[in-house]
Amino acid sequence: MKINQAMRTKSGSWQFMQDTPLNNPLVLVFGDRMLLEDQGIYEEIRGFYPEGEIVFGSTSGEILETRVYEETLTLTAIEFEKSEFKVISRNIKDFVDIQKMGAELASAFDTEQLRHLFVVSDGSFVNGSGLIEGLEQAEGFNATITGGLCGDGARFEKTLTSHNENPKQGEVVAIGLYGETLEVSYANYGGWTTFGPEREITRSEGNVLFEIDGQPALDLYKTYLGEKASELPQSALLYPLSVQSAEGEEPLVRTILNIDEEQNSMILAGDVPQGSGVQLMMSTMDDIAEGASYAAEFAMSDRANEPELALLVSCIGRKLVLAQRIEEEIEEVKDVIGSKAAIAGFYSYGEMAPFAGCSACQLHNQTMTLTLLSE
Repeated sequence: MKINQAMRTKSGSWQFMQDTPLNNPLVLVFGDRMLLEDQGIYEEIRGFYPEGEIVFGSTSGEILETRVYEETLTLTAIEFEKSEFKVISRNIKDFVDIQKMGAELASAFDTEQLRHLFVVSDGSFVNGSGLIEGLEQAEGFNATITGGLCGDGARFEKTLTSHNENPKQGEVVAIGLYGETLEVSYANYGGWTTFGPEREITRSEGNVLFEIDGQPALDLYKTYLGEKASELPQSALLYPLSVQSAEGEEPLVRTILNIDEEQNSMILAGDVPQGSGVQLMMSTMDDIAEGASYAAEFAMSDRANEPELALLVSCIGRKLVLAQRIEEEIEEVKDVIGSKAAIAGFYSYGEMAPFAGCSACQLHNQTMTLTLLSE
């Protein structure tokens, strides 16, 4: 595996950390949404890698090595020397529902040979839970899935992604990885703690939460937030929800992406099934950083080889809690996975990965999610 990495600032100047000639590389470009709206951005990257498969994704912060950047573009170009990859994209506007789109997207791959799927998805229109459900429902699909929902800082206005064209809204890009020698491991961990009474979701539709314990969900949530309610939806990132759909199942963390004052409801990054138990959550800087270390340890636990590439997707809520200490969680990961692996990734509106020891993917919020690759 050969890897080049680079960063571009708002001024437009690129800094390449490596400049090795690459054959038919996968080129991952993660960056600030405002910079990705530049209509010349695709041609600019194409000039660097004329034969590359270029994937764009907007972020709530860019990860490159052990640094976290804002208002930049980061580039990671990968030449797989023993493995193969294929990139397919679809747009939600062309489908009646997200599950059907996911199923068609997965079916475009050779599912019999597919080892892993890394997903870079729109984070505004796409229900991540429904997307995963659709992908895994495709006939013959048995690959593992990781990835994330793109971000837009803490603005929550729109997210952008694309494959081999200028970034746009509503797009879901799937990167399929093939090869007998390819080793993929993954893990996620949060570091958040529940508090307050456990309540029940009494009315919801997909990822829209209307009522908790028979009361309007938004009113109840605002009561807990107090004066921070005026800062919604951004303030909700500091107090996500723990959702347990059935007794004995692993709870999922759900971030509130937006609110609907007219409906008195909250729009979350993934499904919140009716009848589920729900609690508020909070965290500290130390718990967040330690959680990233746990995620790395889980991802490394059964590996045969040292990783060559680490793709990190972490939640914007973690970034807001850690603030000036944000790079600590990346440093914790680096300490565990070793110095050989190149690190790239982004801060997201949702993370995709199976729980440790499982193969079925879940949508997570407020976690550090790792995908470790080697050939």
